[in-house]
Amino acid sequence: MRPITCTAALALSLALGGCATRPTEAEAPLTYVIVRHAEKSTDDPRDPSLNEAGQARAERLAASLAQAPMRAVYATEYRRTRQTGEPTARAHGLTMTRYDAKQAAAEFAATLRRDHRDGTVLVVGHSNTAPAIAAALCACDVAPMPETEFDRRMVVRIDAQGRASFEQTRDR
Repeated sequence: MRPITCTAALALSLALGGCATRPTEAEAPLTYVIVRHAEKSTDDPRDPSLNEAGQARAERLAASLAQAPMRAVYATEYRRTRQTGEPTARAHGLTMTRYDAKQAAAEFAATLRRDHRDGTVLVVGHSNTAPAIAAALCACDVAPMPETEFDRRMVVRIDAQGRASFEQTRDR
């Protein structure tokens, strides 16, 4: 019987490693988390920042996503959406990606689905855009959001066959 060479041992270990049943990070399911920006202040009628409650909500959002395999954080050009997504982006070492709040939800959703195959993607929108983005991602009905609602979290999961599921929760 001949001894196994280093090259053969390496090839064998790589082959056996490929048989492992534990999913790799690249196989993480695709999850979109869509939220409206957190509570805004009255400091600027055109582009307000977050108030104290909004800043706390943004930090809680980041904490709740700390263990997620975050791939991207999207926010519109407005301060309140950027400030809502910033703690999550910072915690994961990501640069926030801006998107146009006026872009059609179906068009933006198609871009998201094209650009992301796995992991978690946070999208921060507005009361008049977040439900439409979630609906476009899941191809399902999503209730409109009143101007006074800041705590709805919409989650769209895409399975390996491309099927979407939708759930929503309340952040407190």
